[in-house]
Amino acid sequence: MTVHDSPPEVRTTWSGSPRSPEAWIERAREVATQLAVDAVERDRANQTPYAEVQLLKDAGLVTLLGPVAHGGGGQDWTTALRVVRAVSAGDGSIGQLLGYHYLWAWAARLVGTPEQIEAVEQQATEGTWFFGGAVNPRDDDLTIREEGDELVFTGRKSFSTGGRVSDVTVLEGVIEGTEQHVFAIVPTDQPAIRFLGDWDNLGQRLTESGGVTIEGVRVPWEAAAGYVDRVFVPRVYNTLNVPLIQLIFANLYLGIAEGALATAATYTRDKTRAWPYTPDLKQRGSEEFYVLEAYGDLRSKLWAAEALAERAAELIEGINEHADTVAAQERGEAAVVIAAAKQVAIDVGLEIGTRVFDVTGARATASSVGLDIFWRNIRTHSLHDPIAHKRAEVGRYALLGELPEPTWYT
Repeated sequence: MTVHDSPPEVRTTWSGSPRSPEAWIERAREVATQLAVDAVERDRANQTPYAEVQLLKDAGLVTLLGPVAHGGGGQDWTTALRVVRAVSAGDGSIGQLLGYHYLWAWAARLVGTPEQIEAVEQQATEGTWFFGGAVNPRDDDLTIREEGDELVFTGRKSFSTGGRVSDVTVLEGVIEGTEQHVFAIVPTDQPAIRFLGDWDNLGQRLTESGGVTIEGVRVPWEAAAGYVDRVFVPRVYNTLNVPLIQLIFANLYLGIAEGALATAATYTRDKTRAWPYTPDLKQRGSEEFYVLEAYGDLRSKLWAAEALAERAAELIEGINEHADTVAAQERGEAAVVIAAAKQVAIDVGLEIGTRVFDVTGARATASSVGLDIFWRNIRTHSLHDPIAHKRAEVGRYALLGELPEPTWYT
């Protein structure tokens, strides 16, 4: 990993797509720098991030995973995850939106038939679709009623990240009288989808993650992901959506932690005063031994956490090289490492979000400084599912050699 001593120049427009993974990450850093300028003010206002999503589109980041033949970046998940990390350093809410978008844009590859994959990726890339998802497994499944050649989705979800800023929404439900789950991609802007606008949480405030009511969304049977002649054709690969989103979470937390450390370091260099009541008197806060020790400790832990996330990404890339023949053992081992990466990212992120105040001082608690945003964002999203269960998954593997069974959260 390259250490950047100064942020990239702020850009408002871009011409053409980057040609290398490194250039894509640099593009993401430019976006993050632009987002960071008013991240605190936008967080306090809690307004729907239409402009922020448009910025992601203008920078080309939305189609990073799309096929080159259709105008996409043709990049792999390693690059996508690093981009999520970079954007999250500037604004965790927008980093989350982008990470979820990548997951749902990839959903066709995880579940769909070859024909569906080709059709979705072409339309999504050429149309610069931004994806949201109404797939909260802790709620009751949406009910699906068959009406001739159509499936009709009805129900409510208490969380729907992406909400009103998305072009399309991924729905999931169960066909009445069966145990058949169906995923489908539908246009967001339609009367049958009603967002409740009730997301007003401690952190990740601009993710449009509030509730949604689905009131008769109609989907052609042929759009049911992974179904051939109304029969689902399962793949081991289609269970990778959960470890993949968990790895997105880990990179989200690491990016937010990076933003916290960088913001605090700037404040310490510019404003933190040395403590005058000590025999070891310093001229600046940045010369204090305890300050230097703390930054060294936090930076080392963050680098270590990033290295574990990179290892997890390598396992995902290995699976992607033979998606149709991936074995359950390989899937399970990747899930364990991802669980480890997530728990370490949370621990390190929360520690950084707290200890940055130790090295900035009392005046850094001013609302205008905004150092609180980083801890609030990680604390809020890290409650997505209990981290204790992730630790136990790794523990069962380490102690008993057991791999986690695929569920909605593993």
